[in-house]
Amino acid sequence: MQKKTKLKAFWKYTRRTLTVIGCTLLALVVALYSTGLVITHGPSVKARDLFVQTMLETSAAKWVPSLFLASDTVNSIKGGEKDAVDEQVNTDLIVIPTPDKNEDISQGDYEGGGSFKPQAPVEDIGDDRVVVDEDGIKIVEVIGSTYRGEMMIVSDPSRVFVATLDSYGPESHGLTLSTFITKYDAIGGTNAGGFYDPDGSGNGGTPDGLVMGNGEVLWGGMDFKYNCVVGFDENYVLHVGNFSGQMALDLNIVSAVSFAPGPVLVVNGKPLNENKQLGGGLNPRTAIGQRADGAILILVVDGRQVESLGATYDDLVDIMLEFGAVNAANLDGGSSTRMHYKGKHINDCASLIGERGLPNAILVRKEGALSE
Repeated sequence: MQKKTKLKAFWKYTRRTLTVIGCTLLALVVALYSTGLVITHGPSVKARDLFVQTMLETSAAKWVPSLFLASDTVNSIKGGEKDAVDEQVNTDLIVIPTPDKNEDISQGDYEGGGSFKPQAPVEDIGDDRVVVDEDGIKIVEVIGSTYRGEMMIVSDPSRVFVATLDSYGPESHGLTLSTFITKYDAIGGTNAGGFYDPDGSGNGGTPDGLVMGNGEVLWGGMDFKYNCVVGFDENYVLHVGNFSGQMALDLNIVSAVSFAPGPVLVVNGKPLNENKQLGGGLNPRTAIGQRADGAILILVVDGRQVESLGATYDDLVDIMLEFGAVNAANLDGGSSTRMHYKGKHINDCASLIGERGLPNAILVRKEGALSE
C-alpha cells in the first residue's frame, strides 16, 4: 500500500513538472512568435528588413522569415545580386615600405591616378582599446552601437598570406583555424573564404568560389568570374573585386580566396556604400583591407550575442574607412568568424559546436619568418 502511494505521488509530481515545463515552452514560443510579428508587421520597415536580412544570412535559419512574410515580400527584401565591381585596384595607391622609402610616402600616388583619398587612419586609439601591441602587430577593440569586435593591424604586409588545404572537393575536409595556424607555424590569423555549407552542416572541404595559392588556381575555373575575390599579388598589394582565375593570374595575384555573397567594401579609397545602402543584417563578420602604407587590416566582429548583435555591411565600410583602408572586402562570417593570436581566442565566436572546419584562412607569419 505504501509503495502504491509513493508511486502515485511520483506520477503526480511528474505530471505537474511536465505541465509547468510545457506551459513555459509554449509561453516562450508564443512570445517569440509575437515578437516576430511585431518586427515584421510593425511600423518600422527598416527593422523588418534588418530582421529578414539577418536571418537570410544564416545557414540554418533562412526559413524563419517565411513564418511571418510571404515569399514575394522576403525576396523583395533580399534583393538581387550586388552590382559587379569592375574597377580594378590601383596599385600606385599602395606604397609598400622598403629600406629606401620607409618614412617619406604614406598616402600613395593619388595625384597620379587615384580619384579618392582615404581617410587618415586613427591615431588617437586609447590604451583601453588596445588588446595587443607588439612585434609589428596591433589588435584594437572596435565598438559600435550593435557590435563589438577586434581589428588586427599588421604593419608588414609580407607577413600576411592565404593558407590552403592540400586538396579540395567533396572528399576533402576543412581544417580549424587552430590547425591551420599550427600547420603553417603562424602567429595568428582569421577565417577567410566561404564554402559549401547546406543547413550549416558543411565540412569546409568545398570552397564556394576561387582559391589560389603559390600562383596557381587551386579551386575554381579560369574563365568564370567569381564574386568578391580577395588576393595578394607578388608585391604584397591586396586586390579586391570580381575576377576569374585567368584575370587573377593576369594581375599577378599569387594567393586568393573569395566569398560569393561579398560584398567588396572599399576600392581605391572609395566606399561602395555612398547612400549607406550596402545592406546586410546584424551578424558576425570577418573582413580584410589594406592601408596606403601597405599595412593589412583584419577585422572580426562578434554577433548573435546579447552584448554584440553583429554588424551590417555599412558598419564594415565605416570601420575600414576609420582605420584608413584604401581597399577592403567582406569575408565569410557567421559561426566561422574567429581570430586567434599566439594560441588565444581573441574574439567570442558565435559557433555552438566550437571551431568549424574551414577551406582556407588568412594567417600572419611570425616576425622574421621570411628571412629565416
